[in-house]
Amino acid sequence: MTSTPAIPTTTLGDDLEVSVIGYGAMVLSPTVYGEVDDDASLATLHHAVDAGVTFLDTADVYGAGHNERLISRLLADRRDDVQLATKFGIAGNPADRAAGTPPTRGDAAYVRAAADASLERLGTDVIDLYYMHRRDARVPIEETVGAMAELVTAGKVRHLGLSEVTATELRAAHAVHPIAAVQSEWSVWSRDVEGSVVPTAAELGVGFVPYSPLGRGFLTGTLASGSDLGERDFRRLLPRFGEANLEANLAVVDGIRAIGTELGATPAQVALAWLYAKGRALGLPVVPIPGSRRAARVEENAGALRLTLTPDQVSGLDSLADAVVGHRSEDPNWVSEGRERTV
Repeated sequence: MTSTPAIPTTTLGDDLEVSVIGYGAMVLSPTVYGEVDDDASLATLHHAVDAGVTFLDTADVYGAGHNERLISRLLADRRDDVQLATKFGIAGNPADRAAGTPPTRGDAAYVRAAADASLERLGTDVIDLYYMHRRDARVPIEETVGAMAELVTAGKVRHLGLSEVTATELRAAHAVHPIAAVQSEWSVWSRDVEGSVVPTAAELGVGFVPYSPLGRGFLTGTLASGSDLGERDFRRLLPRFGEANLEANLAVVDGIRAIGTELGATPAQVALAWLYAKGRALGLPVVPIPGSRRAARVEENAGALRLTLTPDQVSGLDSLADAVVGHRSEDPNWVSEGRERTV
């Protein structure tokens, strides 16, 4: 079955062409946001690809391999219809922080083993974009990326990516092998990457793939209190979603909703349109990967491509970050912001 894309494409770094909006499949694993039905998830994936959202993002750690196996069911019929991204490097469940930050691994042997395991779960012979999910500070990034580059030479991977790296780490990696994309959290309420990482990506010709572009669902306006989160929802662990902080952060959603009212758009569409506006201003290809379990949300998110924000609207959205209460991660060093501050 071949889809008829209704969504344009763009080119990230290293000449990787993808749909201009992607799909973050992490939401389809029960260990992250609670229980989910696999058949319903597969239907949503097919709907996304039918609509032209062909850039699919997963990782070996999502559901301890469940996510990749789920996507393999789509790939069995539609491998040529999609651009497939997956990741390695987190050796523990990121949704289970009771014992602290999960360990990371970036040694060459682990990179090779992780890639082979992902290929087997996905049921494919090549990964279009292979990310280092988190940096293993015990291993020189040159070793990790060198091993990833060997996968390209072997034909197992087409392009390389990095997630939550600092500007310095990005430069070091790019010197070893061209980097197609950096994937880090970036949204109206998470703007720390604009300090160094985003400008460096633009300078080097590396594309940017914002994950959680809708603030893990918060910027859609569908969460009013902590009681809206399920017992197994890992957002309960994040400072911004603590009851007191979440209530204060509703002011950010109010600001997004007000601009949506001006444009006849939803808060989600406004938040995504802001990211595209920031990318255009920097000359940087930006491909957000919102995730949703519902097909209707996939269509809603794609509607952001029809929005054009005025400079005043962009400026107004920029200012909302000043009202945010709480860090985006329970461990600042788990994301690039913490390591950037130590440089």
